[in-house]
Amino acid sequence: MEAVGFDEYLAALLHAPRPRTGALAFYDHRVGKICADQRLLLLPLDDHLCLRGDGLFESLACRERVVFALDDHLARLRDGAAALRLEPPCPWEDVRARIVDVARAARRDDCGLRVLLGRGPGGFGIAPSECPVSSLYIVALESAPTRPEVLERGLSAFASAIPPKQPYLARIKSNNYLPNVLMAQEAAECGRDVAVAFDEQGRMCEAAIASVGIVDESGALVCPPPERILAGTSMRAALAAARERGMTTMRRDITRDDIARAREMLLFTSASLCLSLTSFDGAPVGDGRPGPVAALLREDVLRAMLRGGTSF
Repeated sequence: MEAVGFDEYLAALLHAPRPRTGALAFYDHRVGKICADQRLLLLPLDDHLCLRGDGLFESLACRERVVFALDDHLARLRDGAAALRLEPPCPWEDVRARIVDVARAARRDDCGLRVLLGRGPGGFGIAPSECPVSSLYIVALESAPTRPEVLERGLSAFASAIPPKQPYLARIKSNNYLPNVLMAQEAAECGRDVAVAFDEQGRMCEAAIASVGIVDESGALVCPPPERILAGTSMRAALAAARERGMTTMRRDITRDDIARAREMLLFTSASLCLSLTSFDGAPVGDGRPGPVAALLREDVLRAMLRGGTSF
């Protein structure tokens, strides 16, 4: 196969087959523009973000033209960037402004957002010094409401065979998500919804893309301690909402025995906020039906997110 010139290659690239991504609008800091043509939703092959997993990302939800917990997500992104010694290619206040700009360009009341901060393009080695300028990509995506059957029946969960990340990586929302991918694949292969990681001592950590907690025998909302899980924004919002309702909340180790005795098991996500896990390892959690705390916290967190979110 012979090499071709710029025009011929560009024409072929724009007509190359690709699955529909659901992207509504996107931004690349190198270009400095927002676009909605999915044919141009491209990433340089030499960006260490994809080549080495050397980068970070955040997933945000928008409802009723409000970005949920934008500053919380940005704070987590800044913490991760500090851990990686990675600076964005523009001031942080500009990152925030561009996120809102992309949300607005999506022209939807409800959508999802992905923010990716990478080491940047510059080489096919491993040294960060190859990349003179970091990369910033922001994408607005179509979002679908939680399926009614999920709210009515809940989700099934199981103990994953994939070990959790080491503490220094677990607390960073890095682009290196291979263990999470394997957990999602594991769930699909066994016909269950949610894989949950446990550490070497049998303590619950988190799901592939969500935080997990329980309502224990006494009615307290219990979530794992922060040492080996990501600081989930929805989980923190749910803990705050539970305290406002007068519930006891705590961060402590959770074992399989705790789950077996729990009234409810909860999944916290940016998109769905709070869902019920009604079975674990094939056994029902509580009475095997979505419990009242999940429904109450879902509504409470939604109201809090709308009230304290960023309008666009």
